Amino acid sequence: MARQEQDREDLLAEAKALVERASLRIDDDVEETVVGFRRGGSASVFFGAARVYQFTSDGKLRRGHVDELLYKAEGGRLVALRRQRSDKAVELVRHELDNDATQQFMEAMRRHLEKLQRALAGGRYSLVGQVPPAADVVGRARQWLEGLGQDISIASSPRVG
Repeated sequence: MARQEQDREDLLAEAKALVERASLRIDDDVEETVVGFRRGGSASVFFGAARVYQFTSDGKLRRGHVDELLYKAEGGRLVALRRQRSDKAVELVRHELDNDATQQFMEAMRRHLEKLQRALAGGRYSLVGQVPPAADVVGRARQWLEGLGQDISIASSPRVG
C-alpha cells in the first residue's frame, strides 16, 4: 500500500472495471457524482472523492469509503479500517462497528442515495460524461436506485462475487 495517497483518479477515464459509468453534476453540488456498473451488475457510487459506496449485484453494501475511513462488509456487519502511517509503513487498524455506528453509517448512505435518486428522477442533474458514450447509464442508475429500496443489507464479504 502506498504511503502517500493522491486525489482519486479521473474515474470516468480510468475506472475500467466499471464497464458503464457516468459522471454527473447533481443540483448545485460542487463535486461530481460518478455512478458505475461492473460487468456482473454490481454498482459503485462516488459522491466526490470523500464518499464512496460499492454494492454487490443484488444490492448489498460490500465496501465504503467516507472521509478517512474505509469500510468493508464482514459476515453481514461493517468493519472500519483507518490508515495509520509511520515513516516505514502504512497499516490498516481494524474496528468493528457496533449497532449504533452501523445504523448511523447506513442512514447517511441512504440519505445520499435518496438525494441522487430524487435528482435523477426530477432531471436535476447535468451529464458531464459517460462511458460508453451511447449507453443509458443514467437510466440504468435510476432503475437500480429505485430497486434498491429502504432496507439495504450488508453483504457477507467485501468481494464483488
